[in-house]
Amino acid sequence: MISRRSLLATSFAFAAGPLLRAAAAPLPREVDVVVIGAGAAGIAAARRIMAAQRSVLLVEAAGRVGGRCESDPTTFGTAVDRGASRLYNPDSNAVVKVARSVGADFQAVPSGQKLRIGRRNARAGEAEDFLVTLVRAHRAIAEAARGRTDVSCAAALPKDLGDWESTVAFVLGASATGADLGALSAIDRARLQERSSAIGSRQGLGQLLVQLGSDIPTALGTPATRIFWGGRDVAVETPAGRIAARAAIVTASSNVLAEKAIQFSPEMPKQQLDAAAGLRLGSYDRIILQLPGNPLGLGRDESLIERSAGTHTALLTANVGGSPLCTVDVAGGFGRDLSAQGEAAMIAFAREWLSGLFGSEALANLGHATATRWNDEPYVRGAMSAARPGAQAARRILAEPFGNIFIAGEATHETLYGTVDGAWESGERAAAAALGRLAPAKPTAKKKPGRKRKS
Repeated sequence: MISRRSLLATSFAFAAGPLLRAAAAPLPREVDVVVIGAGAAGIAAARRIMAAQRSVLLVEAAGRVGGRCESDPTTFGTAVDRGASRLYNPDSNAVVKVARSVGADFQAVPSGQKLRIGRRNARAGEAEDFLVTLVRAHRAIAEAARGRTDVSCAAALPKDLGDWESTVAFVLGASATGADLGALSAIDRARLQERSSAIGSRQGLGQLLVQLGSDIPTALGTPATRIFWGGRDVAVETPAGRIAARAAIVTASSNVLAEKAIQFSPEMPKQQLDAAAGLRLGSYDRIILQLPGNPLGLGRDESLIERSAGTHTALLTANVGGSPLCTVDVAGGFGRDLSAQGEAAMIAFAREWLSGLFGSEALANLGHATATRWNDEPYVRGAMSAARPGAQAARRILAEPFGNIFIAGEATHETLYGTVDGAWESGERAAAAALGRLAPAKPTAKKKPGRKRKS
């Protein structure tokens, strides 16, 4: 069993109610702050604005809340996360603290990962050899990060990793960040906070975010098409009309920003646009399989990797939440290419990969199967942000406000990028900055008590 630590040791309400739909209710013409994007960062920002007794509207292009957190409770009859599925370091996790205050229920995720070599589990000596090799690689990246020039993680690796080279590259690169080590900044990778423990939400992380955003005035199916800024105020153009505001918090993904899916007038400053381009999203998708009877013989939420000979590999999580569901996660360049081939090709890979590890008989009773394809989600266009070599400073640059525009999202967090709590903290940070730009709220006039009549 490989421990996870060892692996990485290395209020404002509208008459129509909090939820608005463009087709059902008109948008307000003016609010204090418009928040664009109803993922973790957007929900955190909007909650912070509301707590300050300022008016806010959350506009979301998609037809649901949650962003890259999406729970599917219907396809398999039990909740399964199609996007982010873990909250790390729960004792210090901002999302966990808020969620527990509203009664959210969490479950611990096993801290170990099994290592498979062909159709057998790795022996103790083999697992130890892998861990030693992994630690060496991790330290080499950390050492390279202290250099004057930011290099790729691949360039920093020792040249004698032997049979473990591809497995190490998968664990430190694609599986952790969605990007292959050759496209990943050594400085950025070294600054990623260690994920020593993890918990999952019993209701699904997507549904948890829906709960945390339930009281926020939200317009779904309402993409922001253009943001006007440069003066004292801002305005956000949507198909349902224009919204005037004192400030706007934009939590769109770095790909959406880099590809100018949202227009800015004047244009977004070049330094922020270049920063978004340097933080393009990696690829991370999940193939979900129904395997009743536990034919793989693994425990609840137990994960497994293999000693691979190349990039065509994956991360297995078995018996998710105690259900008969298993997930096969594919990432990096291989995952991107596989996803582009379509859902059928992804499911076929998962079947072939599992058969190679456990035998075809283990899949004899395979039930329903499905797969995510986040690269094709028009309002996301990928998974988590990955800084290319030389672009680590882009996270700080992207977060710098321009005018009364504030950018938030996991891509702007320098140590928790790629995580739900990193996105949440960035949203709270952007909201605090936006509130600092607003004029003080006018105090509510108190009613003078009337004179008592003499009896």
